[in-house]
Amino acid sequence: MRQVKNKQTNVKKLSKVLGVLGFATLLFSACNNSGTTSTTSTDGETTAEVSISDLKIAYILTDSVIANFDLFKEQSELITEKGKKFENELGSRSRGFQQEVSNFEQTANSMTPNQARAKQEDLMQKERNLVTYRDNLMQELQADESKLYSDVIDQIQEYLTEYAEENNLEMILSYTRGGAVWYSKKSLDITDKVTAGLNAKFATKKSEPAK
Repeated sequence: MRQVKNKQTNVKKLSKVLGVLGFATLLFSACNNSGTTSTTSTDGETTAEVSISDLKIAYILTDSVIANFDLFKEQSELITEKGKKFENELGSRSRGFQQEVSNFEQTANSMTPNQARAKQEDLMQKERNLVTYRDNLMQELQADESKLYSDVIDQIQEYLTEYAEENNLEMILSYTRGGAVWYSKKSLDITDKVTAGLNAKFATKKSEPAK
């Protein structure tokens, strides 16, 4: 049985998703702002547009934010433990089935043709059941992982929106090694602040009484 993906793999998957979103946002903003300084509204008033050179931009090291997000760490541990439990259960059933097959091979010669045929059909059905059981366990773990990815992305997106509004930022980029952003000044790095804020918000939610 395939084991649950480790945390590093999960982080890279999420980082890739957020990296693509960040790059798309950058391109969209650049296209909208490039080469424009002002526009005239329908009532004749002139409204100044933000030049791309005036954009207030920050970035996060996405791998670090995700890896240090308490929600991600806690849920990853739970999924890993669940995967180990499933693996042990499947291993136990597999060993029992193999033992039954071995016993049949040793006693088949003493059986009548009908008995041997019936036992073979029984073993084939048990093998199909074992495969179905394994597939169901894997699907359950994959569903847990998919939900975790969705929850982490949603909460990071929600918090970054709040952070941008509070700090008057037009854009927050996702910085990953080999990703869309190859260079940025360290002064624009808000990774630690975002991570701390995410974890503080997560801790507050955990402490709230269940509804």
